[in-house]
Amino acid sequence: MLRRPGFAALLCAVTTAGVLTGCDRAAPKETDSDRLATPTVGACRALTVADLSAASNDSTILDCTRPHTAQTFVVGELPATTGTRYDDRSHGRFVYDRCQQAFGAFLGADESTVLRSQLSWSWFRPSKKGWERGARWFRCDVVGGPEQATALRDLPHDARGLFAEDFPDAWMTCARGETAERGSTVPCDQAHDWRAVTTVQVAPPAAAYPGDRIVEVRSRDYCRDSVRGWLGYPPDFDYSYTWFREDRWDSGNHRSLCWARTAK
Repeated sequence: MLRRPGFAALLCAVTTAGVLTGCDRAAPKETDSDRLATPTVGACRALTVADLSAASNDSTILDCTRPHTAQTFVVGELPATTGTRYDDRSHGRFVYDRCQQAFGAFLGADESTVLRSQLSWSWFRPSKKGWERGARWFRCDVVGGPEQATALRDLPHDARGLFAEDFPDAWMTCARGETAERGSTVPCDQAHDWRAVTTVQVAPPAAAYPGDRIVEVRSRDYCRDSVRGWLGYPPDFDYSYTWFREDRWDSGNHRSLCWARTAK
């Protein structure tokens, strides 16, 4: 069978005498992202970091008892108010508000635990072909790695309620190095020098961004008190803090991360 780039494959029959009798044009394979059907909540997949930057995804759905790096935790429909263009940025803003809240609820985690976890989420929409057919669904997947991870880890069989009763070290954030900020982050079940122990809310949810200097100073002072309490009010201790700038503030994160120097 001869294949030429840009042309559909032809399936041809040949008689025993070597005579070509006819060819049928093979239909292009349709993927899940091409269809109108909404994805399934709870479905598991083996996603890679490269998959997370794509607009749509057609990874094979796996039995969740098999190794997998992602699990769908919410699906929904994009409203007409987010725009009719496939790549309209309004889609992402709409999805963020819904999936960020649902993310914590799915894991059984509050805002502080989510920020200190080794998990994140990614979202996908239909393919361009599906979009042209009228598909407007979106799906959000929890993935086994924090933001900016270079590789994803296998999730538990079911990530639902992972933090509801415990804070497993394998999925909490620690750091290795002289400082938490410049060190390498690792799961807390690995050797480490720092642990992300608490977060502090720098300003109320509706507050405008107060400026870099104010956010940094508040983070420093609030984290000093928070870490001291977490350690049991020792006379001497080392702490650190990670604060986030205006872009993260605008996306809804008004918290800073507090670190305690500890190998535990």
